[in-house]
This record gives sequence, C-alpha cells and structure tokens, in this order.
Amino acid sequence: MPGGDRQDLTRGPVAAHLRRQGVPFAFGLVAIFSFEAVDLFFISRLGDAPLAAISFTFPVIWLLYGIGIGFEAGAASCISRAVGRRDSLQARRLTTDTALLGTLVALGLCALGLASIAPVFTMLGATAPLLPLITDYMSLWYWVAPLDVCLWVSLASVRARGNTLLESKIITAAALLNMALDPVFIFGLFGFPRLEIRGAALASLVATGVMLVFTLGYLHFRLRVYASPLAPLRSILASWRHMLHIGIPAMITNAIIPVSSGIVVSMIAVYGVNAVAGYGVAMRIEPMFLIPFYALSAVASPFFGQNSGAGHADRLLEARRVLARFCLSLGAVLAIALWLLARPLAGIFSESEAILQVAVHYLWMVPLSYGAYGLVMSVNAAFNGMGKPLPGVAISALRVLVLFLPLAFLGRWLFDLPGLFAASTASNLALGLAGFIWLGRQIARIPRPGAAGSGPP
Repeated sequence: MPGGDRQDLTRGPVAAHLRRQGVPFAFGLVAIFSFEAVDLFFISRLGDAPLAAISFTFPVIWLLYGIGIGFEAGAASCISRAVGRRDSLQARRLTTDTALLGTLVALGLCALGLASIAPVFTMLGATAPLLPLITDYMSLWYWVAPLDVCLWVSLASVRARGNTLLESKIITAAALLNMALDPVFIFGLFGFPRLEIRGAALASLVATGVMLVFTLGYLHFRLRVYASPLAPLRSILASWRHMLHIGIPAMITNAIIPVSSGIVVSMIAVYGVNAVAGYGVAMRIEPMFLIPFYALSAVASPFFGQNSGAGHADRLLEARRVLARFCLSLGAVLAIALWLLARPLAGIFSESEAILQVAVHYLWMVPLSYGAYGLVMSVNAAFNGMGKPLPGVAISALRVLVLFLPLAFLGRWLFDLPGLFAASTASNLALGLAGFIWLGRQIARIPRPGAAGSGPP
C-alpha cells in the first residue's frame, strides 16, 4: 500500500495503541539482544582475553549506534508529524533524504574509526595484548555502521506510519541470520576458515547487508515509502534541516550515554581485565531486561508525533500516565528477577569468580532504577516525537554529566565498583521523576486545533 501501510494513532484507546505497536517491536528487540548475548557467548568460548577485548568495544559501538539512533529519531518524529497532518508527499521526501544523509555520515565515521582504532582504544584503557583482538573485530565492524543506519532510518519511517510489525519481522530475520552465521565464521564450520573474534564482526556485516538489500527493495517496490533521490538540491536541504532539528539533539542525547560508558570502562579498567570483562557480561545481559522499555520508547515517538501534529493534548496526557504506570511497575518486577537470576545468568558467560563478581554487583544494584530509566527513555522519545528535542538533551546531560559522573567518581573512591554502580541507580531515579514532570508541562503548551498559531510545525 502506498505510504507505508499507514495506521492512524490519533483515534482509539491510547493504551491499546501503545501495546499493539510495542509488542511486535519488542519481539524484534528480543531477537536482536538474544543474538548479542549469543554472540558474546560464542566469543567467551575463545577465552577471557577475547571477552575483555569485545567489552572494550561497547562504548565505541554504542556511540555510533547513538548517532544512528539520532537519525532514526529525527526521521520518526518528522515523518510521524507529517502523517498526522496527512502530508504523505513530505513523509516520503523525509524518508529518502534522511536515509541518504544518515548513510553518508556513517560512512565518514566508518573511515574515521578505521584510522583511529589503536589510539581510541588505548585511551579507553585497553592493554597492548588486547589491541590486536580489538583491531581484528573493529576493522570489520566499522563497515556495519553505514548499513545499519540506512536500515534503521528506513524502518523508522515505516514505524512513524504506525506499522511496527514489518520492522519487527525484518530485525528478527537479521538477528537470526547473524546468530546462524556466528559459529560458522567464529569457529570455521562447514569449510569456512576459523576467524575467531573477527568472524563475529563478519557475521554482523553479512547479515546486515543481506537484510538491507531486502528492506530497500520491499519498501520501495511494495510500500512506496521513498521519493525520488533526484529532487532539487533545495528540496533535499530543506528535508535535512527539518530532520536535523530533531536529529542533532537526539544524536547528542544518545551520544552522552556511550561517552559516559567509555569513561566508566576506563575507570573499571584500573581494576584489571577481568573487571572489564565482568562489566561487558553485565552489558550484554542488561539489554534483555530493558527490551520492554526500548520498545515502549520506540512507539512513543510516533504516537506523540501523530497526536501532537493533530493537536490532541488530552491523548498525550493519557499516554504519559500509561508510560509511567508501565515503567514503574515493570521496573519493580525486573529488579526482583535480576536479584535472583544475576549469578546464574552471568555464569553462562564465564566461570571466573573475578568476572562474575563485577557482573553480579552491577545486576543487583542498577536494576533498582530500571523503572525510572525506562521512563527517561520514553520521555525523551515523546519529546522528540513532539518536535521538542532540547528537553531530551537536557535530561540526558543532567543525568550523566551533572549527576552520574560526579557520583561515579565519588562512589568509586568511597566504595570501589559497587559505589560506581550505585551512582547509576541514583541518577536514573532522580531524572525519571524530573522527566515525567517536564513532559507534563510541555504537553500543556500544545495548541489545540483551531487555536491561534496551531498550524503545521
């Protein structure tokens, strides 16, 4: 159907819309994070050194993902508001131009990353014996970034139209293909050479490339979500300016967290390679439990975008209440679950007590604030969807720069690694409350249909 199988989120029960959009997306995320956990499991079979090496790559990979998510957020926000205004031509123009710009920027970052592997990871605290392993992995993985960004932006354009089922199917297929290729390339099965840690990166590159080709073809020929890339330059530049109004603040918001994570890794590296490996294990387990929050934030953006574009402030206030109830109640359940499951889950990846101790301490303490952290994610996505990205930047900056990092240095000085993890918990709790209040005040300022100044943004 032309227009990307659009679904109207401005009518019908609010909670039902969020649930119906979020559940398919959550299944896709289950596949992605399951693959990442399986990926880490296979790498852990190679020994503690490869496990530590891959843990050093997380902040850099998350930084590139954060920039890609910025393009995705910009596309989802602008396109969903265009859909809310029934402007399908602009929605198609934004889809094409954002995918093009995101891919070009990611290619530039790929080149920059390839040229700076040794100095960047040395700065993060990687030791000389680990640098060859990190280089083996990242010299291939950097090429995944431009493919991922193009794929994410294209899928975000469909999600902005209210269709999360297709996105779920595609990312699930990509994750399953990656999962199947991992042991083949890592251990050299079926006649392939044994590539070890480099094989994990190659599996990601091949799986992402295959699914990108399929997605571009399907979205173009079946759903017709793209406009012609040969538009006048002024039209393309106008799309870029419109998208980057949301995209740049979203990139900053999402870049703050991996930058702080890089600082955390360097702080943990003082305690040795096993401490970094333990943190890496926790970082692969944690996303599995955060999946409902990621899914909710992903669907919050188009919901708030369509309804703010239509001037339905009452629906936005109801959605804000739904977000808070869900995040806080689920957060309490997850904290209890991880208190019971942290050690057996971490034990899947390593038998080293030094590694397990770090992973378990993290998974006992930080989940106490998962509900608040989930609320922060959803609030930031809601702001982006409404075309108001600066509050999200402020919330993330306050959480990381003003609260977390000072508390992390203080906590580590007083209580070693448990104090560092406690700093994350305290920061999440404080900013979850602040974000909830701020969102309510922003919604109150939305002009109703027919009011002065309520034209298209």
